[in-house]
Amino acid sequence: MMDCNDSHALLSGEHLIYAITIPLSTSIILANLVIIMGIAWNRQLHNTPNYFFLSLLVADLCTGVALPFIPLMGLNRELSFSSCLVAHIFPNFLFLAFLLNLVMVHYERYICIVDPLHYNNLWMHRSFPLALLVVWAPPLLYASLPAFGWNNWTGPDWNGCCASSQNTTLLSNCSHNKTTCCSYRRVFPNAFIYLEVYGLVLPAILTIAGMTGHVLWITRGQLKDICRLHRSVERGSQASDQEQRLNLRYTRCVVAVSLTFIACWVPYLIYMHVCIGFLISDTKWSSTTHIVLSCTGIGSMAVVPLVLGLANRQYTEPAYKLVQKLRDRWRMQGSEEVAV
Repeated sequence: MMDCNDSHALLSGEHLIYAITIPLSTSIILANLVIIMGIAWNRQLHNTPNYFFLSLLVADLCTGVALPFIPLMGLNRELSFSSCLVAHIFPNFLFLAFLLNLVMVHYERYICIVDPLHYNNLWMHRSFPLALLVVWAPPLLYASLPAFGWNNWTGPDWNGCCASSQNTTLLSNCSHNKTTCCSYRRVFPNAFIYLEVYGLVLPAILTIAGMTGHVLWITRGQLKDICRLHRSVERGSQASDQEQRLNLRYTRCVVAVSLTFIACWVPYLIYMHVCIGFLISDTKWSSTTHIVLSCTGIGSMAVVPLVLGLANRQYTEPAYKLVQKLRDRWRMQGSEEVAV
């Protein structure tokens, strides 16, 4: 952790955070807007499953907006009590809402494959507002617990953050603006962090991984049944070209899902457990390492809905048509200039 009295180190840390997160945040926001507009313009996509995915996209867009502020929670800054709470609670709420929306979308699609007969009778289809309340209200309630007293705040810690500083401007800010050393350790108690990581975040990730693995297992069984029926009809003992294509397609699907999990979830899991390890040992660690791990871990996790959305041609068709029209118009203008 960096000390608040080292303003130069704080400034360089903020510059590094912005340099990493601003391009990533901009890409996430623009990609979400493209998919959201694709769903909004296509009336055939105006149904409950796509509304759940739309809620996930909104949560992901908000996470992209808050992405530059999440790594800042690892830096000690001079903020007032209320500003410090907002700077930690609001990004944490958006992150938890994004994660719960992701679980809801995976669960809805999981039931569609595992139990298709009861899919239309799901409670979330019968009461869509209640489902939205479930994925947005609990994250807000849990993230707001530090504001209701579950924190390590003991008043303005000017002695530990400002009194040792040789910067007269910083001392003036501390005394006149009533700022204090804002740190995640003062906002989030250790019990709060452990409960969030091992009671909410990690179970959610394992649930998503378990549902995805079960769907792939079911798909593998259905593929074997199709190949068996195909051989019985063709009365052959060797795999036909169609069976080989099906097996190749399934293999590509497994590889794509595995690579997506490794690229999107593993960096965040590494960051999460490294943070817990340093929290348990109560030791300081390099701010550069913390910034890089937090930016890449959270940023890669925010890409998951974009992978799901961009893989659906119905979502990207309006944007594709718009790009194609612009390209055709540009070509026509170019050909007219050549003719002249």
